[in-house]
Formats: sequence, C-alpha cells, structure tokens
Amino acid sequence: MRCVIARFPFDLTKDGVLDAMKGVKPEPVTGDSVIIGRRHYPIKQVGAVVTRQDRRDFSAGEVTRAMTRLGFTCRTPSEDAAPSGLTPFQTASALLGAPTPG
Repeated sequence: MRCVIARFPFDLTKDGVLDAMKGVKPEPVTGDSVIIGRRHYPIKQVGAVVTRQDRRDFSAGEVTRAMTRLGFTCRTPSEDAAPSGLTPFQTASALLGAPTPG
C-alpha cells in the first residue's frame, strides 16, 4: 500500500511491517499505540522503525492511518481509560457491559 508519511511516499505492506518490527523491544506506551503480533508498540516507535525517519518528522496521525489501512489495531489513550467519577463497582459493571446501579 502506498502512503505518504512526512511528505515522503512509502510502499508499506503488512508483512513488511511485521518483518521490520521483529526483534524490536517495545518501549513503554504513553500515548497512541499499535498492536503488532502480540505486542503493543508506541505509534511513533513503529513509524521511526518502518520509515527510518526521526520521530519529530512525522505525526502520530499519519502512522496511525497507515497502520489502520494495513489492518493493524491502533489505540488511543482515551479508548483504554475507564469512565471517570465512578466507584470501582460501577467501573467494573461498565467494563463488563452490565447496567450501573442508580
């Protein structure tokens, strides 16, 4: 798949990304992330490895769009966070899909 990251065109494939990330240790995730294999990688780390560019040269959104189009699961911190202002029981109920007590 052809995509543009930091104004440079790249021909990326899912197998190419898997091969590039093979043996790369994931850094701690503090923002957007992508699941490659069974590991969660920071989106900027994946972009840097795949494009061989400095992380300051591209945005997380550019890499997220490319990885999503290739079929990888991308996550943002807001998707992983539990609803705030709830008791632990209400949080567990919300995560399990049960109605919260009123």
